[in-house]
Amino acid sequence: QVQLVESGGGLVQAGGSLRLSCAASGSIFSINDMGWYRQAPGKQRELVAAITSGGSTNYADSVKGRFTISRDNAKNTVYLQMNSLKPEDTAVYYCNAAVRTVLPGFMTYWGKGTLVTVSS
Repeated sequence: QVQLVESGGGLVQAGGSLRLSCAASGSIFSINDMGWYRQAPGKQRELVAAITSGGSTNYADSVKGRFTISRDNAKNTVYLQMNSLKPEDTAVYYCNAAVRTVLPGFMTYWGKGTLVTVSS
């Protein structure tokens, strides 16, 4: 089994910063892409940022220049540094990862989410 556990969410004022972490554990052989998604109340889950095993990144237009995704492959951990936060960034943030276990092929796993609230 594979588990993803997010941490680092909380309440912050507009203009502030937070750093989210997501650690993968379990029967992991390798991890391919990792990413952060978010879901605001009444809205669909959307991609925030993603990073490949080689370090290539892509971001949603709404967070470009403010958020930075990174990963530590040795620790099976992905991070999301969020700066210049806005009230519209308020959401539950989920990480996901494409993981290969002892079985062939990659499966996508999700964390349970961490709440980020940005006050105006």
